[in-house]
Amino acid sequence: MTLHMRPAEAKKLIPGATGDWEVVIGMEVHAQVASNAKLFSGASTAFGGPPNDHVSLVDAAMPGMLPVINKECVAQAVRTGLGLKAEINLTSVFDRKNYFYPDLPQGYQISQYQQPVVGEGEVIVDLPDGESITVGIERLHLEQDAGKSIHDLSPTLSFVDLNRSGVALMEIVSRPDLRSSEEAKAYVTKLRTILRYLGTCDGDMEKGNLRADVNVSVRRPGEPLGTRCEIKNVNSIRFIGQAIEVEARRQIEILEDGGTISQETRLFDPNKGETRSMRSKEEAHDYRYFPDPDLLPLVLHADWVDGLAADLPELPDEKKARFIAEYGLSPYDAGVLVAERETADYFEQVVEGGGSRRDGKAAANFVINELFGRLNKEGKDVTSSPVTPYQIGAILDLIAEGTISSKIAKDLFEIVFTEGGDPRVVVEARGMKQVTDTGAIEKVVDEIIAANPDKVAQVLAKPTMLGWFVGQAMKASGGKANPQALNEILKAKLGI
Repeated sequence: MTLHMRPAEAKKLIPGATGDWEVVIGMEVHAQVASNAKLFSGASTAFGGPPNDHVSLVDAAMPGMLPVINKECVAQAVRTGLGLKAEINLTSVFDRKNYFYPDLPQGYQISQYQQPVVGEGEVIVDLPDGESITVGIERLHLEQDAGKSIHDLSPTLSFVDLNRSGVALMEIVSRPDLRSSEEAKAYVTKLRTILRYLGTCDGDMEKGNLRADVNVSVRRPGEPLGTRCEIKNVNSIRFIGQAIEVEARRQIEILEDGGTISQETRLFDPNKGETRSMRSKEEAHDYRYFPDPDLLPLVLHADWVDGLAADLPELPDEKKARFIAEYGLSPYDAGVLVAERETADYFEQVVEGGGSRRDGKAAANFVINELFGRLNKEGKDVTSSPVTPYQIGAILDLIAEGTISSKIAKDLFEIVFTEGGDPRVVVEARGMKQVTDTGAIEKVVDEIIAANPDKVAQVLAKPTMLGWFVGQAMKASGGKANPQALNEILKAKLGI
């Protein structure tokens, strides 16, 4: 591994009682492979189900049972490696990682150690302040998940559910390139986005399908790396940020009091806002890795890998660049739209639907501000939107052709969102067309000017008062007056 270290950035340092500290973070993300069967058996990977319902003899480690590799799981790992712009190792080896837990019936986990299926890669992470950083990927390896111990059903007994035993995981190990909790959250968010685009993991953290072990250490800026602690199995992006903040502060307080950091594995308790010791950190030799004698080295053909690469979908970074170049979007708007594949697809259906390409910026503004804002209010996402891309496109067409104003468009959108219907039909049925008849607008303006001589004197002295007249005229016209025509007529009538 080529270790490169980012120089310390003043704005990301943590102030302590004795000076500034830099937090250094590396992530080990466990992503459940999207597949119907487990890594080495044909048992189902479906979530839930009665305990021990999705368990084969292999998963239960019955004597004499031999593992058989699931080709689709390997393909998903390779697709992910390609999406991470990583090196694909045509020969990799499965090892036995030996340790005892009641929910690990083999007494070892089949994993990969020195020869993983995917080598070094990178993830470009866009931060909220507009900065972009590159996070190095050290490796991606395939391994089995364990089962689950259940301790709260009996005062004297513990139970074991092996439904997850043998489910394929991709462990994606980053380099220690992250320097704040915000960077760590943005990294996991981007990684999840890439996995979802690829269709290799659903990224559902509530079901445990994506979880992270977070390695945290602190040091004085420019000094060698400090002793790290691993926070195990953090299963929400919000908790990842909180755990890093808490752990970094804990380590700083110990060091400033003259203590030392013990390398260990810790658990994060979000209710108490603290990390607590779980066990001393094991080293690789503690696991007594050795090649699994039941599995031959995994040899991939270059043509097969090339075929997987050729079938990859357009990924978020490439899609973002295309949206900027093709539709003239800002980097921020493009980033928002490509954050989820479904959102990007929805936007493109709005722009490209209707027979001719619509204005990309106008479509982006409407989708981001009106649609996303309304969906957030209802706690929905774009996949459950009651408004279709066709309906959004029709509203944009009505604005573009001058049939409705932007203000009327918001009212029309609300009607379509809550009641449904074809926007053009709704506009006709409810008389929502904007007034472009200059004679009608002049009549309204004349009446307002005649009724408000004091305001006329004020606007002549202070032209910014024009907005008051615009508001009154819009109110009098039921919001239907053409804004451009109204402004021109008002200025002409008032002589400003």
